[in-house]
Amino acid sequence: MPRVLLIKLTSLGDLIHALPALSDAQDARPGIEFDWVIDENFQQIAGWHPAVKRVITTNHREWRGSVISAETHGSIGKTIEQMRATQYDLVIDGQGNFKTALLSLFSKGPRAGFDAASVREWVAHLAYQRRYAASKNAHAIERLRRLFAAALDYPMPDSPPDFRIQRARFVKPKVDVAGDYLVFVHNASWKTKLWPERHWIDLIGKCIGAGFRVLLPWGNSQEEARARRLAVTPEVQVLPRLSLSEIGYIIAGAKACVCMDTGLSHLAAALDVPAITLYGSTDSGLIGASGASQVHIKSDRFCSPCQSKTCRYSSGDNPCLEQITPDRVYGELLRLTGSSFRPVPISPVSASARTAS
Repeated sequence: MPRVLLIKLTSLGDLIHALPALSDAQDARPGIEFDWVIDENFQQIAGWHPAVKRVITTNHREWRGSVISAETHGSIGKTIEQMRATQYDLVIDGQGNFKTALLSLFSKGPRAGFDAASVREWVAHLAYQRRYAASKNAHAIERLRRLFAAALDYPMPDSPPDFRIQRARFVKPKVDVAGDYLVFVHNASWKTKLWPERHWIDLIGKCIGAGFRVLLPWGNSQEEARARRLAVTPEVQVLPRLSLSEIGYIIAGAKACVCMDTGLSHLAAALDVPAITLYGSTDSGLIGASGASQVHIKSDRFCSPCQSKTCRYSSGDNPCLEQITPDRVYGELLRLTGSSFRPVPISPVSASARTAS
């Protein structure tokens, strides 16, 4: 029974992208088991896949700020001790940066990763004893599937990605989610990935008028504040802070989602929940949400995708995402949910909120 160590620490979307590669390996090598080294904030994702036997966590984001502290030394030591507790048949670095390559050197087993032309950070490939090519122009999911196929010596499958998420691992939150509802993922890590709040409020008004409830998740105080600004009617529900497994439960039950290019858009796609994702500064061809009933609405502005966290042409709302209108998103949403398009007037509350934003 092959035992493989996967090192892939972050982030949410990137970790979701790794799941189909695990499924491929499970199909091609029956009985294979993976241990997964992952950021402690995302450890629940590793537990969603049936091929993962053991989860080894890191809090590596805190290591940089206090690398000389006894607490950090203890944390690093614990991670390395857990990694070295098993002799692996193979160690795969699925992240491909200096940090994960360095971490791989402490493992027991032959190390595999992307070659010099394919790896995210060039220096990382020097840590691997087995190096494999995967075009940087390919989607992230395909790159990982190719890496696993080459490293574990099986043909690259031509089947669609199988995320194989065990929904039974999700946790039902203590939130009333009865009836049809939409999930609007309004947050993103880059300012250039944010849709204008007035557009969100306009879209929310249309959806409430069509009889939907709208749920707004958030992950930090800034995102919570935005969610509360968008909650312009009682039918809009700002969710409490939820774990990833609780958010997975909410998204899995949604009629549809509207998302920015962020981790939860990939989770919706992996669960085959109908979803619309808006792209401005990023390239959907390389990192877009992949799954059934997924709609990518891309800006056609001349500078998109710029791959930049800041816009050189505006200090306010992003011109590339601003040109994607609420009407356009609403039309796609009604098509996804099987509803006929009918314009819905915005309530006075929504209109005043839109002006204020």
